[in-house]
Amino acid sequence: MTDRPEMKILVVEDDATTGTYITRGLREEGHTVDLVANGRDGLVQATAAEHDVLIVDWMLPQIDGLTLVKSLRGAGNRTPVLFLTAMGSVDDRIAGLNAGADDYLVKPFAFGELSARINALARRPRSLAQDTVLTAGDLTMDLVTRDVMRGGQRIDLLPREFAILEHLLRRKGRIQTRTMLLENVWGISFDPQTNVVETHISRLRAKVDKPFPTELIKTVRGAGYRIEG
Repeated sequence: MTDRPEMKILVVEDDATTGTYITRGLREEGHTVDLVANGRDGLVQATAAEHDVLIVDWMLPQIDGLTLVKSLRGAGNRTPVLFLTAMGSVDDRIAGLNAGADDYLVKPFAFGELSARINALARRPRSLAQDTVLTAGDLTMDLVTRDVMRGGQRIDLLPREFAILEHLLRRKGRIQTRTMLLENVWGISFDPQTNVVETHISRLRAKVDKPFPTELIKTVRGAGYRIEG
């Protein structure tokens, strides 16, 4: 018996051994699991039925995992997604998170860690996963169309700038440290000792704040950044 909440989970994994291993383990924990072996079926299942969490491999036949997740996010589906893949470079993790994944686990993996990450995703507030329009003052971000507007003006953002702004808007009023941004936007779990965060925040401010009378992105000296409004 377990005190973990029962979930409905979709596993999209083309390796039969891995898929069976994950499915058996999750079912033993009391979850309902759907298993499909290609990206096209994964997209259909994720669209047709509600799931609490999606576990998606990257290198899938028919539709790859990255395209699958981008398609879901583009259609407004905010179900938490965990990428489970052998593609483990920093650039791969960044691409996966920027595509819309909520977490990233590299193969080979321990089932206990997979289970813990799934439970962590399920504990996230529903509003955090389902909001499709984020706001701060006169700034709006539409996560479906990826339109960012302020004061009636469209703001064109690069993918990384969009990801930073989304992260800050989802946590409006709360300080986000440099480490938090590195982990959540870049998928880097260590400090590479570069000014990449500061550089991107500066570029973002040049588009979001400088043309307008009110500053939304605040620097909290010695702590990090916060968006207000």
